[in-house]
Amino acid sequence: MVKKIAIVSVILVGVLSVFCGIVAMQPSEFRVQRSVVIASSASTIFPLINNLQLGRSWSPWEKLDPEMTRRYAGPESGAGAAYSWSGNDKVGQGRMTILDSKTNEKVTCNLENFRPFESVSKVEFELKPQDGGTSVEWSLTGQKGFGQKAACMFMSMDKLIGDDFDKGLTLLKKQVEAVASKPGEASVTH
Repeated sequence: MVKKIAIVSVILVGVLSVFCGIVAMQPSEFRVQRSVVIASSASTIFPLINNLQLGRSWSPWEKLDPEMTRRYAGPESGAGAAYSWSGNDKVGQGRMTILDSKTNEKVTCNLENFRPFESVSKVEFELKPQDGGTSVEWSLTGQKGFGQKAACMFMSMDKLIGDDFDKGLTLLKKQVEAVASKPGEASVTH
């Protein structure tokens, strides 16, 4: 009996060692990226990305928790603007701060998640002229620790986050194009 337990223990340790080795060899960095072409100018789209308060109108996470608390700090828009939230398990708790803002071109943010898991990532929105409008690219880049590497063997970060990016970009497109199609409407507001 003791011999069988020893054999099973050695096998389990071997399997666990192989699994840990495979996890350790997984990429440490992840990137999720989605884009959409919006039939409008970058100057119409940019304020909705550069002002975190206006971003609520197209964020895919805003409707997941009606009781979510929000706080804003720093300037209203551009570098230094910050948005903190705390809500249910679907939205968690975190903070996003605009690090850099290039008018009508790019917004780079630092994203800190505190709950349901801790992480720090970089979010970028890039606007590029495109035939018939503006291409808006939304990306999230970050580092994976050992636990996240293991989890990503069974679930895709791209699928998990990418679907939300698709929803958000669709909402942004609908909002901007609805306003752009109305004569006399010069800007998009919240």
